[in-house]
Amino acid sequence: MMSFVIGGLQKTSLLDYPGKLSAIVFTQGCNFKCGYCHNPELNKIKTRPLYTVPAILEFLKTRMGKLDGVVITGGETCIQKDLKSFVAEIKGMGFSVKLDTNGSMPEVLEDLLENRLLDYIAMDIKAPLDKYCRITKTNIDTEKIKRSINIIMNSGIEYEFRTTAIKGQLEEKDFIEIGDLISGAKKYYLQKFVPTKILDADFFDKPTFSDMEFGNIVSFLRGKVELISVR
Repeated sequence: MMSFVIGGLQKTSLLDYPGKLSAIVFTQGCNFKCGYCHNPELNKIKTRPLYTVPAILEFLKTRMGKLDGVVITGGETCIQKDLKSFVAEIKGMGFSVKLDTNGSMPEVLEDLLENRLLDYIAMDIKAPLDKYCRITKTNIDTEKIKRSINIIMNSGIEYEFRTTAIKGQLEEKDFIEIGDLISGAKKYYLQKFVPTKILDADFFDKPTFSDMEFGNIVSFLRGKVELISVR
């Protein structure tokens, strides 16, 4: 039996996979504990998955020729033991696959890319490297983050990097360091923090940046990345 823990399914989306009509499969469990996490119900692996792998695959078979792609998001997708097998099943149906990741497991990304199983990667850049452990509340090896960025930028497929902007956690100058980290990247999105569902209740009071501050950050980063946008 495939070891792939599913926490949710969105049957149709026009927003999550650029230019494609997609379904979204949510995985359970994450190796980061970011307080602002917008999918807190997926942070821990529960004893009873909401969906089985066979049920998801059967659903996707009914959408062949109707959907363009499948987004796999989380939680952290790369901690799933049988991620490669699951993606291979989806690719075998003719779908394009977009993977969302926090970049903590570059060896998984490398394996998927070497086997031509991914068509788009979205990686969250949590912070400049010196703030990573504090923001993710883990003892992450930041060399792995750097390696994932390098793998993605040299993958030959479509990709984006993105950062959720929270005042008090990040400062404007931090984005200059992030810009240096991903210098030459195709796309970088600044995401406004909207505290609807979060892992740590203290973040309900945390503001995002103002439009003027976002404008300053965009100005700092022009020339470092091809496209930078606020969403």
